[in-house]
Amino acid sequence: MTAPVDGFDCPQCGAFVRAGRASCPECGSDERTGWQDAEEIDYQSLDLPDEPAAPAPRSTVHRVVLVLVVLALVLALLLAM
Repeated sequence: MTAPVDGFDCPQCGAFVRAGRASCPECGSDERTGWQDAEEIDYQSLDLPDEPAAPAPRSTVHRVVLVLVVLALVLALLLAM
């Protein structure tokens, strides 16, 4: 038998919000924003980037170190035989 979960229904979208949660898991509304509808939130004021940042390319030093580590491991395995 499971214990009942404390919480409430989101006043904006009706999804169940567990007690202690900072925001609704469905629409993102919270007490600080007045349980606003997600469509009403001004995302332009958040200064978010248009596209996710590309991962930084690995430098030549990283590649050389990686190759040396792999070679050392292969050599250690060959010597252990």
